[in-house]
Amino acid sequence: MSSWIANARMYSVTAEVESLWRELLTRVAEDAGIALQYLQYPAPQPLETLWSRPDLGAVLMCGYPIALQLAPVQPIAAPIPRAPWAAGRAVYRTDLIVREDAPYQRLEDTFGGRAGWTVAHSHSGFNALRHHLLAYRTPLRAKLYREMVGNLVTARNVLDAVRERRIDVGPLDAYWHMLIARHAPQLCEGVRVLSETALAPMPAFVAAADVPAAEVTRLRAAFTSAVTKSWFAELADPLMLEGFAPATRALFDPALRWDREARAADYPRPA
Repeated sequence: MSSWIANARMYSVTAEVESLWRELLTRVAEDAGIALQYLQYPAPQPLETLWSRPDLGAVLMCGYPIALQLAPVQPIAAPIPRAPWAAGRAVYRTDLIVREDAPYQRLEDTFGGRAGWTVAHSHSGFNALRHHLLAYRTPLRAKLYREMVGNLVTARNVLDAVRERRIDVGPLDAYWHMLIARHAPQLCEGVRVLSETALAPMPAFVAAADVPAAEVTRLRAAFTSAVTKSWFAELADPLMLEGFAPATRALFDPALRWDREARAADYPRPA
């Protein structure tokens, strides 16, 4: 492959934010001495198609499909969110959101209503939600919601579905939620976080299987040392980043454990 692509679609919550990610990836590539061409890949184009491309150089990918080996990729590095709950680690969680004016005080109050999820290969929008709900199921209450609206695809669609009262509660990647609340706060008006899931490893930038190991090593070093560079602070503030941590496939094994636990309990989908 003569050139590799870069993309940060997962956390490009606005056009402005995508331009920030593009600049950051350009800087990282320069520091690594590797040519990366930024590819715009807006929603609703399927991320699984992007992740399957043989020319991935540094593309954000959810940890659950990495663990599932949905595509042959090499994890490089993962963002460290600038959030108290991250505590300097490359972790995130799912915010379970409801309308501000909804009467719910606890997640249990939403049971019997309508909930939603994004896609079945998403950690924040499916796997984490299912794992969280699993603890509330009983032999007499195997199904928690009257209706579960699936395949909402994107976090933005979940947010809009809650705001527009099409669902009562929905899952939002907490880092995505932070970014949209900062850069498009009007979209979060009238919405609040009711509950949060357990922490899990952050999505990571990945390279295709055919990217030489030496280039992956250089990219990983460039990502993890970015925090020391003079250019980093100006981009890190609006991207709400502390830095990057090295990522490996084994890092995402907890997602597989959560999947196994749900399937063993005969709970293949949130319900």
